[in-house]
Amino acid sequence: MTTPLPIPDEDGIYTFADDLVRVHQRWTDHLAERHRAHDHHVIELKAPHSGCSHFVEMRRPSGRPVLVIEPHHDDFALSASGSFLARPRPLTVITVFTRSRSVHPALETTYSTEAAVSDLRDREGAAALATLAAKRIPLGRKDADPPYRPYSRDVLEQVTEELRGIVRANPDAELLAPAAVTRHPDHLLVHDAAVRLGCRWFWEDLAFWSTYALAGCDQHLFRARTGPTLAPKLVDITAVVLDKVTVLRMHGSQMHPARKMYRPIRHAWTTAADLLTGTGTYAERFYRTESL
Repeated sequence: MTTPLPIPDEDGIYTFADDLVRVHQRWTDHLAERHRAHDHHVIELKAPHSGCSHFVEMRRPSGRPVLVIEPHHDDFALSASGSFLARPRPLTVITVFTRSRSVHPALETTYSTEAAVSDLRDREGAAALATLAAKRIPLGRKDADPPYRPYSRDVLEQVTEELRGIVRANPDAELLAPAAVTRHPDHLLVHDAAVRLGCRWFWEDLAFWSTYALAGCDQHLFRARTGPTLAPKLVDITAVVLDKVTVLRMHGSQMHPARKMYRPIRHAWTTAADLLTGTGTYAERFYRTESL
């Protein structure tokens, strides 16, 4: 099955000369047939909330290990997973804030406690990363509740020291963390902790909220935090975008309608179109503060 070129519709949602939901379903059906034919490269994933089955090719990581530091269970999957689906590397994902009450409003009575929500988000994180054979390390901290306030310096110190121990236990791994262009205190804290640990490689953690990229105050925040020397790298994930949709179905198994799961893809196209006029490619953006 070949992957057709993407085209955004009037709402900015990707289509493939057809509705993305239907195209993804056809892709899932194609992989399901391979799975039934005992193709061991294809694995079955079940969305934690809905229980719906999806199928994806298992990746075979190689190369230098990567130690990912993410604020919440969904941040890496939303913003950076496409590049690793295309070029898989051995991954260990550290999730700092793993206790939460944040759930889709329609499901607040179904998941009414912090323990219930946290368990769902943990299962979503595990399903999203299963394709990449990633190891997972939860730090067990509670995420920030709105209205958001600046993070505590004491918590920053504590998180940095917890992360430092993990970094020391993985001396060969390359660090990857969010660029923290948002004003969310959890993202800002994790970014600052990663910088303290010597991280020089960041993904654009605003990729799943199109409003952040378009707001002048957020653009100013990005320039203020990063300075003029941060060089972006655009990563084309067109060839694996349907598998990334499957990853988004895992991390956002509670989200509905399905089009809400595709916000990161919508924003990635907008970003790519801004930088590479007329290409219409899916993309992810990464930044380095050092020369390779």
